[in-house]
Amino acid sequence: MQSEGKKTVPDVHGGYRSPLESRNASVEMREIFSSRRKFGYWRRIWVALAASQQELGLPIESAQIDALERAIDDIDFDAAAVHERNLRHDVMAHVHTFGDRVPEAAGIIHLGATSQDVVCNADLMIQRDALRLTAGKIASVVDRLGRFASTHRDLPTLGFTHYQPAQPTTVGKRATLWAQDLLIGLEEIEGVRDGLRLRGMRGATGTQASFLGLLDRDSDKVARLERLVAERLDWPVDATWAVSGQTYPRLADARLLNALALVAAAIHKCCNDLRLLANLKEVEEPFEANQIGSSAMAYKRNPMRCERATGLSRFVMNLVGNGLDTAATQWFERTLDDSSNRRLSIPEAFLALDGALDIMENVTSGLVVHERVVEAHLAAELPFMATEDLMLEAAKRGGDRQHLHEVIRTASMEAARRIKHEGHDNDLLDRLRGTPEFAAVPIDDLMDPKRFIGLAPTQVDAFVEDRIAPVRERYAEAISEKADLRV
Repeated sequence: MQSEGKKTVPDVHGGYRSPLESRNASVEMREIFSSRRKFGYWRRIWVALAASQQELGLPIESAQIDALERAIDDIDFDAAAVHERNLRHDVMAHVHTFGDRVPEAAGIIHLGATSQDVVCNADLMIQRDALRLTAGKIASVVDRLGRFASTHRDLPTLGFTHYQPAQPTTVGKRATLWAQDLLIGLEEIEGVRDGLRLRGMRGATGTQASFLGLLDRDSDKVARLERLVAERLDWPVDATWAVSGQTYPRLADARLLNALALVAAAIHKCCNDLRLLANLKEVEEPFEANQIGSSAMAYKRNPMRCERATGLSRFVMNLVGNGLDTAATQWFERTLDDSSNRRLSIPEAFLALDGALDIMENVTSGLVVHERVVEAHLAAELPFMATEDLMLEAAKRGGDRQHLHEVIRTASMEAARRIKHEGHDNDLLDRLRGTPEFAAVPIDDLMDPKRFIGLAPTQVDAFVEDRIAPVRERYAEAISEKADLRV
């Protein structure tokens, strides 16, 4: 705290702030998980419940509902904090805060409800908002990777398996693998988003006993109440859990966290590949004019954005266990140990993934390909990979296949020895040219790298058309947005 005259004001730099809020997550995602959004949804649920109860015949005046609607966004957070310190109950603190603001309607707020009629349903509304934003950002990264893939669709590059040189592919084809992983994640996110169900108005243990008592023990009215509330919350009336305890099934949270983790794993894999390519000086993330790579080594150009994205993604992946543990350890209709964990695991999973996706949008929008380096690395290894084609060509000219194989094997071993032990360039082709078996083989004509990339270019074209184009159409508005990185 700092003194200002006789007043004591808080030092905003004197306490902990989550880097998810201060460095990583976007304004939009932070707003979704803000207190204003959450408690605003609580109030909308209370108003929807009161209006639905009035429609079903409870003695609630239209003027009361009108007064509540006018005050929905007028939240006195300080007053709520005082109430919660006294009551040790966040929902009742906000019931009283809302009632204090609209005293003429205080008696109809939360009528027949339990806390989770408000909290669970509001949480699901927040999750829907967050999943929509997340899906759009995944689509943006997929779009950028699609553009990159199309640009470099036929640029041959050295393939790697076991991180050892392997059959060539293209720079663009490799990017489609990253995009495909993200599309798997997008499908999961869309599935969770489209499958969200409200808990509904179920009361303390899910039996709806309190609402049955309020509505003259008319079960049809109870069912109608739930539908009316859903309609007023702009939620599909058939998208409500068939049964519940005090909360909606916490396995739904585990499924949510797993979907977020799938996207995080796709980002992590892509960024790891880009970090390795940066070491090879083949492909690099964008690097700004005044950016510093190292405080000590001024020459360095570190892949810090991809490194940060992998760190955030790893955090998200490790949150999955929270959802599973919470679901597994709920006792009967509910225990409260879910609450403190969910307040951390779900928002922070979204916030961290949001930051990683913004980094990915930035990186994939400005990837730099050093074509000459790509070509040089491939040229150094291509002679080994071309040996089968050379052998077959010599065989077609009358050579003995088994003898040709031995000539190539012997020459390859010696060329590899010189590369590894003496640091020389690959001289395999010169060695073969000097043998009578390969003297007449047009070796240079057979060494065009594009002969070795198979169908990679057309695979890129088909993938962009069949898989990326529909995503671009569905998320056209989101794709037009550009991420704003703070660091």
